[in-house]
Amino acid sequence: MKRVHLKKNEERRIRKGHLWVYSNEINDSLKSYEAGELVDVLDSRGNFVARGYINPHSLISVRILSHHQEDIDKDFFAKRLQSALEYRKRVAPSREAYRLVFSEGDFLPGLTIDRYGDSYAVQVTTAGMEERLDLVCDLLVEMLEAKTIVIRNDVSIRNLEELPLYKKTVRGQTDEPLLLQKDGITFEIDMMEGQKTGFYFDQWENYGRLNGLLKGGRVLDCFCYNGAWALHAARFGAGKVTGVDSSEKAIGWARRNAELSHLAEACDFLTGDVLDTMPLLAKGMEKFDCIILDPPAFVKSKAKMEEGLRGYYEINRQAFKMLNPQSLLVTCSCSHHVDRETFLGLVRKAAADARRRVKVLELRSQSPDHPILLSMQETEYLKCLFLAVE
Repeated sequence: MKRVHLKKNEERRIRKGHLWVYSNEINDSLKSYEAGELVDVLDSRGNFVARGYINPHSLISVRILSHHQEDIDKDFFAKRLQSALEYRKRVAPSREAYRLVFSEGDFLPGLTIDRYGDSYAVQVTTAGMEERLDLVCDLLVEMLEAKTIVIRNDVSIRNLEELPLYKKTVRGQTDEPLLLQKDGITFEIDMMEGQKTGFYFDQWENYGRLNGLLKGGRVLDCFCYNGAWALHAARFGAGKVTGVDSSEKAIGWARRNAELSHLAEACDFLTGDVLDTMPLLAKGMEKFDCIILDPPAFVKSKAKMEEGLRGYYEINRQAFKMLNPQSLLVTCSCSHHVDRETFLGLVRKAAADARRRVKVLELRSQSPDHPILLSMQETEYLKCLFLAVE
């Protein structure tokens, strides 16, 4: 096995449990390594630190699989998969649909698996996991008797590892959509065409937090996708719900889910860019008793930080201006580059500029099937603020 030598003192963060080694922390030339191959990471004195896989083309050059000198083979992956499964049985015992593997959160960096009963959507974002994709699929069949396996390797982050974008079905059929039941609501799930893998599991528990907070009134759900927030709002007491999304396909799914859930009379869904639609609604003096902001990641890299923060600020400022007195704002960010304090700060500024007094009801994060490593802040990416607006 090849070795990678770190520069002096660069092993400290890794020994504390972080799972990334950056290219500028490595003392060797990266030209001699093949993307995806296993390496031992050594400190500047030659002592073993960790074992992982390398990609010389990526800023994150090594992703740690183990802090022990153990074989990274089928048995290793089987143990990690079993550990992930046992954890879900503990934190989500009554669910048949959830995120089974959350990359670094389950000590399998680069691998994501979503489970829908006996159907699985697999996504790998690194060369190291791409090399082991067939092994992972074999284990899903052997250990969990998977009937359907879909590969969703169509995300742009794979470009950073110089990997091709594609999606395919490797087992079973995906001709018919899956049906997911949650809180008395029925969702049609398209594992092949849906965003992520069809459902946003990270907001699973946050959707339910609307229960008891809505008593009639109008709700605006921005970036509504398949209507999860909107339909929960309707189920939990909203008088009228309007959902907005730029994707016609997403709006079609939202309308279909509303029909399946017998909530179509309470819900309207509009196709349009939220950043354009909100000012139009505000100009028309539209007011709401609850606004939900759950946008895609505005900050996908540190280089886009200023532009993305400006986007978060503007949609929150608009929302504060469009809310009635004694109303509710649910505002989210899934950008892992934006930490809690930064997000709170920009929402605070938006509230002040809109001249609204605001109380924090709750600051929530991702559901526990997206585990957060205490040693790795990057695994906590979702911020979900529930705010009482006076």
